[in-house]
Order: sequence, then C-alpha cells, then structure tokens
Amino acid sequence: MSVPYVRTVITRGRGRAAGRRGSGAGRTGPSPVLLATMGAACISASAVLIKLASTGTATAAFYRCAFALPVLAVLAVLEQRRHSGRPLRVRGGAVFAGLFLAIDLVLWNHAIADVGAGIATVIGNLQVLFVAAAAWAVFGERPGRRFLAALPVVLVGVVLVSGMMDSAQPGLHPLAGVEYGLGTSVAYACFLLILRQSTSGTPHVAGPLAEATLGCAVGALLLGLIFGGLPLDIPLPSLGWLLLLAMTSQTAGWLLITSSLPKLPAAISSLLLLLQPAAAIVLAAVVLAERPSLLQLGGAVLVCGGILAATRPAPAPRATTAAERSEAATRSPALTRFRPRQEPATERASQ
Repeated sequence: MSVPYVRTVITRGRGRAAGRRGSGAGRTGPSPVLLATMGAACISASAVLIKLASTGTATAAFYRCAFALPVLAVLAVLEQRRHSGRPLRVRGGAVFAGLFLAIDLVLWNHAIADVGAGIATVIGNLQVLFVAAAAWAVFGERPGRRFLAALPVVLVGVVLVSGMMDSAQPGLHPLAGVEYGLGTSVAYACFLLILRQSTSGTPHVAGPLAEATLGCAVGALLLGLIFGGLPLDIPLPSLGWLLLLAMTSQTAGWLLITSSLPKLPAAISSLLLLLQPAAAIVLAAVVLAERPSLLQLGGAVLVCGGILAATRPAPAPRATTAAERSEAATRSPALTRFRPRQEPATERASQ
C-alpha cells in the first residue's frame, strides 16, 4: 500500500498551523524527518508481510484493518478528549472513504500476487499522479507544468517496471499486475480525495484514521463475500503476519506519517515518501528472493523520479532589490519616461 501523500492526506488542513507550531525555538521531541522516515519504513514492509501471510486478497485487507481498529479506536477517544468533537457528517465521510481504501487494498493484494511485492508497491505509488489529475477534474486545481512533463516519463516507467518487456518472468502475470496496480492507484486517489474533503481543517489524526479503517474492514468483508477470496479460517502463522502488518503499517506507519509530513517542506516530504517503494524492492529481494530485472529497476527509477519531479514545488521567484529595479529602469529607454520620483534616503532605508 502506498504512503499517504502530504498534500492530500487527512492532515492537509493542519499543515501550515502545524508547521508554525513546530518551528518554535523551544520545540522538543523527535525530528519530523525521523518520524516520517520511520513511518515510511513501517509501510514499506506491507507487501512483504502480505506475501508471507499467503491468504486470500480480501482476507488480508480485512484482518489488517480488524486488528488495527481497537488500537486506533483507543487513540481516537484519547484524541477527542484533547480536541473538540467532530460532526457526524464528517465521521460518515471518513467511513465512506474507507470503502475505497478496501477496494485499493484488495486490488493491491492481487497486484502483489501477479508482479511481486516490490514492483506492486512501485506501481501503487502512482496514486500521487491520479490524485493530481482528479483534483484538476473535480476541484479545478490545475497541475503545474512539471506534472504534465513528468507524466509520459512515469508511463514509460510503468511499462518497464511491469516486466512486460522481459522475455521470461516465470510465475508472474505482468499485464494483469499493471491493471490491478492502476486500479489500486485510482481507488486510493478516491480515498484520499474524499477523506481530504470530509476532514479538511481538523486537528484530529487518529479519529479519521480509525473511521476510515472501520469502513475499510466493512468494505473488505463485503468484497470478499461478493467476489470470494475471504477464507477467515487461516493458519496461526498467517494471523501473526497479518497482526504485524496491522501494527506496523495500518497503525504506526500511518500515524507517524500523517503527524509528521505537514511539518516538513514539500520537497523533503516528496523525497521521504519515495523511500517506501525503494525500500519495498530491497525488502522483497532480501526476504522473498524477488530479483527484478535491469529493465524493471530502470522502470522503478523512472516512476519514482517522475513522481518526485511532478510533486516538487516550483522554486519561488527571487525578489529583486530596489537597486536592481532602478538599474533595470535605467537600461530600458521605454521606461525612462515613467521613472518614479526619487524618495528620501530615510524612507528608502526603511523599506
């Protein structure tokens, strides 16, 4: 599962205020960079743990949410004691968003089975681009030129990372894996956008996450009952892997990321978020002996690099000084007629 993206995660409305609070000289506690890195590390192991659990696709999605829900519920109650309560409509929106998270997880579990844990994680991170495209279409948030320029690069990377260009990929289904990966990115983008609209401006973190996790558990159960892939009677070792998945990714990883990323500059956040697919490939190689080809590794670099280029903010224009403006006006004959009146020295010095 891909990392919650900083500009569309449930803490989006809290970003500036949190940044101002976190910039004080007397701030104590762990660094936001350290917390975000730990969160990305927790989530990067998700695909490997799902592969080790070796259960049905809906089963893995259901249990990771069911195991995480009690912990998140306790944290949500403690959080509500510190902050004001939230309207029922807002809570319902978070639960509804969780239904799309269930679709995301089930499709992503299919992608893991078809193209491997590491490659499925890379494809799943395309949600960043789908979020930008959906925000453009629905909310009129036009993406910048970097997004449009990076899009074809990312698409080429997807083709390479899928393994469709390799002659031999035994046991894998690259075309189906890409289809599932694109589907999970779309579903995850819907989840983030709905959650953003329903919880914008709230200081709560654990509450919306608990409600979305509840919706995800219900959605995974329904998907499993309708389409299959929901054997609830699974071996004890599989339950252990899913419990570890719930505590690391669904609980600790999300809480660390959603509480730390709004306190960081967007450029640093984008770099930290890309640690997840890179770490997932390394973990899959070490734990599962997955060996991606050189073409797939090159495609992963293109995908991650394209996402980084698309999400990094454009550099702010450099402010010109009064001396530079005066020199430019002197050099331009067309501007000499409109040269402003000279101001007193004391007034210029105060500006």
